[in-house]
Amino acid sequence: MKPVPLPHPPAATKVWDLFVRIFHWSLVSCVALNQFVLEPGKTAHEWVGYTASALVLARLVWGFVGSRHARFSDFFPTPRRLAKHLGALRNGEHPVYVGHNPLGALMMLALMAIVLALGVTGWMQTTDTFFGEEWLMELHEVLANGLLLAAGLHAAAAIVMGRLERVRLVRAMVTGTKQHF
Repeated sequence: MKPVPLPHPPAATKVWDLFVRIFHWSLVSCVALNQFVLEPGKTAHEWVGYTASALVLARLVWGFVGSRHARFSDFFPTPRRLAKHLGALRNGEHPVYVGHNPLGALMMLALMAIVLALGVTGWMQTTDTFFGEEWLMELHEVLANGLLLAAGLHAAAAIVMGRLERVRLVRAMVTGTKQHF
């Protein structure tokens, strides 16, 4: 089913199911712990990284079997959807999507890909073949910094787009309901 911009948004719409919300905030917690609290290379850092990767893998499955707005078919950012959305934004229009808008969907997929890449590069560093490889440690660090940058952009965009679209996006990821104002 295609995401359809709404001409007049409803006052409140149930969007994010409990799984999506728990996934989101659990992943945020894992990233924050590994970036700001836990020491890289230590057991706790590794297990939090594996947990983040497992969360993303579970979310990928949920993208096929979950509730309507959790499914990739509801929001997958095809080139056509992205072009249409970008064109509307260039024209000063702010179409309202019940689920993810195409740019939000693209960011969500990018964030999940970076987390999985971090999980793989982190795991590789624990193997006999790649233990101590400088290029792999550097790649892991570049990915971690890229994740922080992308997550910051994601958070800023949620706030800005929420204002432009007149919807409480951050609150929606807590309550599951998008409220328009």
